[in-house]
This record gives sequence, C-alpha cells and structure tokens, in this order.
Amino acid sequence: MTTTHAVTHGLRLPPGQRAVEGFPRFGTHLHHPAPEIPADHAIAVGGAVRAPFTVPLAHLARMPRRELAADFHCVAGWSAVDLRWEGVGFDAFYREVLAPALDPAATVTHVVFGGLDGHRSVVTIEDALAGDVLLAENLDGRPLDSDHGAPVRLVSPRQYGYISTKHLSRIELRTTAPAAPRGTDRLLEEHPRARVWEEERHGTLPGPWVRPIYRLLIPPIRALCAWGRSGPREAVEQ
Repeated sequence: MTTTHAVTHGLRLPPGQRAVEGFPRFGTHLHHPAPEIPADHAIAVGGAVRAPFTVPLAHLARMPRRELAADFHCVAGWSAVDLRWEGVGFDAFYREVLAPALDPAATVTHVVFGGLDGHRSVVTIEDALAGDVLLAENLDGRPLDSDHGAPVRLVSPRQYGYISTKHLSRIELRTTAPAAPRGTDRLLEEHPRARVWEEERHGTLPGPWVRPIYRLLIPPIRALCAWGRSGPREAVEQ
C-alpha cells in the first residue's frame, strides 16, 4: 500500500478557507437521508468506450491500495483538516480498467462522475489523473458511512469538495466538455476546474467576490443536512 500526502494540510490553508472541527455532512440530498446502496452496487462506465460495462466493487478490492492524508475544502469556505482516506488511485484505475476499454478513435478530455444522490462532477482528464485523486472506500480507518459517500466516493483534494462526488455509481469518459445541466443556478455556478489554491470557486466571478455569499449559506445548509444524517457522527460537504 502506498501513502500520499496532498499539497494542502494542517495549518496552511488555501485562500479564503477556515478550518472546522470534525467533518460536517453537506450534500445534494440536504435534509433527506443518504440514498440506499444496492446490495450488488457497481460502477457503470460509459461514454467514449467500445461498449458500456460495469465494475463491481470486488474489483476495486483486488487493486493496489493507496492511503491519502489530505484536507477537504468546501467551496463555501470551510476546511476539514488531516483526514485519512484509503482506496484505489484513480490514475491506476484509469490505466487498468478504463483505458483498455476506450474507443480507439477517442481522445478523452473530461471525466464525468455521477453519484446515487443525483450529484455529478465534471473533471478535466488532467485533473482526474493527478496522483492524489482517489476512489476512496475508507475514511480515518473505517469504511465510509452513508453521510460521507458509502460505499465509494471520489476524493480530489486539490479541488473544492463539489468535485468529490459521493456514492459513486457512474463514470463517463468524454471527448468534449459536457454542457451544464439545464436549470443550473448562476449564483452558484461551478468553476470548470475548481482548484482550491487558485480560488476557482465560481464559473465567472472572482473567488473573493463570492466568499461572503457562500459563507452565509453554510449555517442553513448545515442545519438541513444534519436532519438527514445517518448516525451520531458530527457532520460537512459533498
């Protein structure tokens, strides 16, 4: 098993971030419980492949494991520090599982990650293949609970938390950037790369401009999310 330390950790935080106690529960389901996980849960793969297929979780268990010590940065401005993730490096998963299935004529530029809760994130292939991007199954030595993305989630510590899709159920390989879903809220427009050290919080506005707006949203969203928690563990985000 290899261990990776992300570029952010401890007391040195990216611009506009504040450390919080614990790891709060935020997510698309807000006050609803996390989605139910099928007993035969698998990750569906589609897009620029010769034919769609699924990857059972048992396949991940047979791949080399990687530990990652990293902070988790919410776009709203809070950071959960010194988390310990464990799972499979996405770069290794891409080489072993995805690349052999690609359409030979395709040049992949983006990866779309979808979760059982309806959330999706779009990641450039460059960012997806960074050495600290993980398909995580464990957090702080225990299997993920439903509040934080069971049974497997994406973890990309150099990007804001909305990239790190929970309850991962689908991966799509794209040859162009997909269009934003209809009805996307311009106030909370996502940045296409979401890099925390560049403070890419918003798709069109400078990061420092939207800090006050996002921070105002933390208390009500956190209160709503707490209603849907699965257990007693203190919750923070997607």
